[in-house]
Amino acid sequence: MEDLLSATFDSPVGVLTLVAGERGLRAVLWPDEPAARVVLPGTRPLSAAENGTRAAQVLADTMAQLNEYFAGVRHEFDLPLDPVGTPFQLQVWEVLRSIPCGATITYGEQAMRLGDRNKSRAVGSANGRNPISIIVPCHRVVGSTGALTGFAGGLDTKSWLLRHEQGLTTLPVWPPLPV
Repeated sequence: MEDLLSATFDSPVGVLTLVAGERGLRAVLWPDEPAARVVLPGTRPLSAAENGTRAAQVLADTMAQLNEYFAGVRHEFDLPLDPVGTPFQLQVWEVLRSIPCGATITYGEQAMRLGDRNKSRAVGSANGRNPISIIVPCHRVVGSTGALTGFAGGLDTKSWLLRHEQGLTTLPVWPPLPV
């Protein structure tokens, strides 16, 4: 079992828990994260003695890039990622990474990008298991009517993230979020 290190990050959307191993960032978790949504055995808080490790550097880089994102100067993340999931989940999460900052797509469109529009429910379920919130932007996926649906951080947080990103870019959000 790989040793995973964790650190907390105080953000505008709450205190996030960041988890990394030697291969990269494993998770960004919400304050009230249900333990069963993302299982991370062997995780322990980062100690000063581990500051020179690759996992500690990944955590530091993640914090720096999240600070830039929340300050409005970063639109894309450049971090080594190490999500754990089924082959289908990994494909779904890769599509999430292709959605530009400030844009949204529907679950149906995400399923079409994977080759089967009929898999929109399976895509929604996989998005719900996305362990690397914000950085792998499942908040950019909306329902077929444009309604904000299903988000582990809560719909208020999803709305906040989308509004934040709308302010960073001129890309259209479909449909436009109400003011």
